[in-house]
Amino acid sequence: MERSLRLGRLATFAYFVLNGFLMGMWIVHIPDIEQRAGISHAVLGWLLLLLGAGAFAGMQLVGPLADRFGARTVVPLSAALCSAGVVLPGWAANPWTLGAALLVLGLGNGCLDVSMNAHAIQVERGYQRPVMSAFHAAFSIGGVLAALAGARMLSWGWSPVANLGTVALLGLAIAVAAAPALLGSGGTDLPGTSEADETPDAPDGLAAAAKGRRRAKTPRRIWAVATLALMIMLCEGVANDWSTLHLRNVLGAPAATAALAYGAFSTAMTIGRLLTDRVAARFGSVAVLRYGASAAALGLAAASLSSSIPLSLIGWTLFGAGLSGCVPQLFSAAGHADPDAAGTNVSRVAGLGYVGMLAGPAIIGPLTQIMPLHLTFFLPVAFCAVAAATAGVLRPRDGAPTRLEAGGDTTDSGESPAHAAPRETTPDTHSGERSA
Repeated sequence: MERSLRLGRLATFAYFVLNGFLMGMWIVHIPDIEQRAGISHAVLGWLLLLLGAGAFAGMQLVGPLADRFGARTVVPLSAALCSAGVVLPGWAANPWTLGAALLVLGLGNGCLDVSMNAHAIQVERGYQRPVMSAFHAAFSIGGVLAALAGARMLSWGWSPVANLGTVALLGLAIAVAAAPALLGSGGTDLPGTSEADETPDAPDGLAAAAKGRRRAKTPRRIWAVATLALMIMLCEGVANDWSTLHLRNVLGAPAATAALAYGAFSTAMTIGRLLTDRVAARFGSVAVLRYGASAAALGLAAASLSSSIPLSLIGWTLFGAGLSGCVPQLFSAAGHADPDAAGTNVSRVAGLGYVGMLAGPAIIGPLTQIMPLHLTFFLPVAFCAVAAATAGVLRPRDGAPTRLEAGGDTTDSGESPAHAAPRETTPDTHSGERSA
């Protein structure tokens, strides 16, 4: 059982890296695809909305499917769809075919995003400690690999079809090869669980009715978490599209120096996600969101108000480090709220979060018509402050620490996740967070 859990974790890493790699390869080839389709930047901007629409639709579609058929079934199919979809933009010869290709690619990306996060919840439940942030770091690593591999392939003079076709075949191979290592549905193959544990002392009819009531309506707590995801991912979108322009246009930095703003942000995000799981295991997800969002607000405010390029770069770095652990905690909270509806709940959080990611850059643009660019950043600063103030929504309803938060560091003492002894915990009556 321990071996199957480790293999399941490795397979999840593979799918997260694959997702980041596939989307990164699409991004690397955008200039050539744009030229082949004969479209302007403005038309491309509108067509990218179809990519977002497809992703949102895929997220809402695959969540209930993952709950019904299990992530073990849905994840490989989603990965195959996303892999096949990545080659389609390379074949596009006009705006219509490119729009259709982006819709399919977005659908595959959305399906893979939610399904692999739903499986990550299963893995995290098996380990009984936070592991979600490392998976999200793997997505970022996949993007870095795509940038390196894409640059190399483009230097060979291959066409977008040849490059993306090769990537699609590689993705399909990974989707098939990693599938057998995924965990079974329902969590019955996880350490310390059994089919009897799922509905103890309840007749089958009553258990089914209870599950039906839970799935009939998404709880308000999940919508609250999804709203926080929208705010946090909006902040990420602002950094992705406006950090470089901030240094270039507001502080007058050279182009090469201005590019360091996004580089500092993304590097801090990746490193932070690699470290966040241990922090969450020790202090709890509420603390990660509260203090992470507070640090992000402080960093962006400093970057906005500073007239010094080095200080502004430090601010963007702190912004990325603070945000790095926030989204994984939101996804984890949604998935653990109800194991029977993990896919659906994650799809709600991921869907609204994706809307925020797309909306962030779009909101900042119009605001620059009425105020300087650096002052518009106080909108995401305000969102970070709201997230910090409402971080308690991640706390379970009874106010007690979750099993992950309370006993998450079992492996640090040399115990395996399957045989770690349970620990008794006492709720923190002041904040609900686990103290150091």
